[in-house]
Amino acid sequence: MQRRLLITLTLAAFTALNAQAQTTAAPAVGSAAATPDNAMLLTVFLKHDQSRPLEELNAQLAKQNFYKAFPPPGVEVVSWTVVMGIGQIVVLRFPVSRLREVNRVLEDTAWGPYRTEFFPTYDYKAVGLGQHEKAQ
Repeated sequence: MQRRLLITLTLAAFTALNAQAQTTAAPAVGSAAATPDNAMLLTVFLKHDQSRPLEELNAQLAKQNFYKAFPPPGVEVVSWTVVMGIGQIVVLRFPVSRLREVNRVLEDTAWGPYRTEFFPTYDYKAVGLGQHEKAQ
């Protein structure tokens, strides 16, 4: 069910991007800036391989240049937290047009030490707090 929702949301984002791309020139990869009308949030779960020692995982991350490549230049890190027993959760903000680039960096550098899961997300803080204040 979650996978279908994720696929549906991703396809919707690509459809919107494609419609916009037909009317505007596409920026060079890595040069697009996130703006309110083109930005997306992506929550990335980096679930570490618990069958291997941390030292071994870190060595593989270094060999694959994970920290050199991730996050790509110009991709904003909204938060980066450790969840004990699971791994890391990273929330990124970037233009929708850079989704493939972000995915590719993770495929090339994180796979092995981590199993990855991706969730398109959006900022609900102002709405949620507004509803809370309204209910008081």
